Amino acid sequence: MSGDTCAHPAAHGELVIRRCTGCDRRSHLPEPACPWCGTRDFRCEPVCGEGVVHTFTVVHRSFAPGYQGREPYVAAWVDLREGPRAFGHVVGCAPEEVRVGMPVRVTFIEDLPHWRPA
Repeated sequence: MSGDTCAHPAAHGELVIRRCTGCDRRSHLPEPACPWCGTRDFRCEPVCGEGVVHTFTVVHRSFAPGYQGREPYVAAWVDLREGPRAFGHVVGCAPEEVRVGMPVRVTFIEDLPHWRPA
């Protein structure tokens, strides 16, 4: 697949990551080219949707219009079981319960991946 789109498997409850056809590395965030080798061709593959919190921040005051009034919320990087790191909000628990190393599982809200305690 070329470019930054992998159909919309989130609508089917499936987390999909991209694998570069040039260097075979995986990534979650859509970028126009592979950050390692520059290739613009990717194939998409489903992953299990399980991981652990690598790092996170609790947002108490959002400057993004779409998130104002939703504070506090947790934005986190999650290390997926398959290797790459994915980004999203941690939901389903209080912000003060989130910890580095916490097991999480993907869930979808408005077709976007979020993470809930596993």
